[in-house]
Amino acid sequence: MSSLAVPAEAVLGTTVAFSFILLGNAITQSFMGVPALLVDFPSPSSPDHAARARLLGRQWPTLWVVGNQFFRPISTFGIFGYAYTAWAASSQGPAGRLGDWRPYAVASLCHLVTVVHSAMNMQPINEKIDALKDPKGTVDAKQAESFARKWIKFNTVRLITPIIAGSLALFQLIKAH
Repeated sequence: MSSLAVPAEAVLGTTVAFSFILLGNAITQSFMGVPALLVDFPSPSSPDHAARARLLGRQWPTLWVVGNQFFRPISTFGIFGYAYTAWAASSQGPAGRLGDWRPYAVASLCHLVTVVHSAMNMQPINEKIDALKDPKGTVDAKQAESFARKWIKFNTVRLITPIIAGSLALFQLIKAH
């Protein structure tokens, strides 16, 4: 029996589940949520464009707030959960219950990439889309659809990193048993 205060397997199971929750969210947003907001989006030359761009700006907080309040903590937990598991695996040695520590360290790095990418690349796009709700805003409303499509494209990182993290960790655990 390990002397660790929190069983590494419990942390690992929770963290793997969180990775796949993040994957599911990214799939939902990239392939359903944001594309639904863009259905029949009028061209910038259309008289309906300005109102539709404002509507996109008003709708955006529904996605953005959930991301900030729910998924950011989950992704952050992924960093620490996998790092803890990597530490626990390294303290057990390669023949321990968790196996090699390195896949867990890579999984932790994947979540770190997600958090940094979200802050550096996604946050500015979120702010631009959110600013569309103000008709006298500082962003070019003609770029509304472009901002949303760029968001979808950049969100691909948040599809890739959690599936890599969760799969690496899960396969390592299975391999160790």
